[in-house]
Amino acid sequence: MQLQLTRRRTGLLLALLLTIVCGLALRRFGYAAHLPFAIVKYGGSILWGAMVYWLLAVLFGSPHRFRIASAAVTIAVLVELFRLWHTPALDAFRLTAAGALLLGRVFSPWNILAYVVGIVAALAMDRALSR
Repeated sequence: MQLQLTRRRTGLLLALLLTIVCGLALRRFGYAAHLPFAIVKYGGSILWGAMVYWLLAVLFGSPHRFRIASAAVTIAVLVELFRLWHTPALDAFRLTAAGALLLGRVFSPWNILAYVVGIVAALAMDRALSR
């Protein structure tokens, strides 16, 4: 049982790291590769949503994937709504690379949809890989 949980967490951690690398590469090289704006913008958001799912799955290691997905959607929506709150310190952090990647800069309901797509895709991959 413990070995199975360790293997699952290792796979989830690899998925998390791969998702982060893909997201950073898309943001860094997407326009240079002449990808359309929508793919760079929303592809990054899709990968961010998947990253939240993988992170929660690694942390909790629970076989309750739908609970993890629900928590990931909740976190993603709250982070997006958090963009509506402005303070000088928070806005200064959002202007940094880390702030832009973690919190984003501008509220967009389309981002919420992209996050959900990423979370659902990660959930589907998690289910498929665990069989």
